[in-house]
Amino acid sequence: MKVIQFLIGFALLALASSLASATDPGHLQDVCVAINDPKDGVFVNGKFCKDPKLARAEDFFYSGLGKPGNTANRLGVDETDANVEQIPGLNTLGISAFRIDYAPYGQRPPHFHPRASEIFLVLEGTLYVGFVTSDQLNNTLIAKVLNKGDVFVFPQGLIHFQFNIGKTNAAAYSALNSQFPGEVTIANTVFGANPSINPDFLGKAFQLDPKIVKDLQNKFINGN
Repeated sequence: MKVIQFLIGFALLALASSLASATDPGHLQDVCVAINDPKDGVFVNGKFCKDPKLARAEDFFYSGLGKPGNTANRLGVDETDANVEQIPGLNTLGISAFRIDYAPYGQRPPHFHPRASEIFLVLEGTLYVGFVTSDQLNNTLIAKVLNKGDVFVFPQGLIHFQFNIGKTNAAAYSALNSQFPGEVTIANTVFGANPSINPDFLGKAFQLDPKIVKDLQNKFINGN
């Protein structure tokens, strides 16, 4: 009798575990709106696949990460992507990479990747990097100074940043577990939204005078 009860309990536990771990496929773009008529469909979750028999070496190759990017901009940073847009063969493989170049004191401002975690390797220079945990962990800053050859990990969906604290150029490679991880830069998204978010609402959320919010919106929307 005890054996039967154990087997029943084990079966129920296995069933519960399988139900608890069930999930929809990960999304590969910001939105994918359902339609009733397939003939009107344009997008799939990812990219359409060509006949595998027609695959060639160029589908899996990209030579764009060997050259430094142009850092002559407001943030002193440039990012060179190597995702499914540049390498069609990455489609469905769940990986991508990019190179980041930093001028002295250049930065990648607070941002997050909605669809991927990131492993970050410093090629040259000295960078101050970190991420902030969620509200559940009291928004704790986890940060470290990295030098050439050092590696750091940014968990999926958490706000993170990199800052070149050296007087020389810096560079890094990142690898992510999504063919198209996406990137949401906090300031650009909040203050550069189109149409604009109500400045009174943002003023209260950020404890700022709405006039300051309007000034920030003008800077981010107009690129000043």
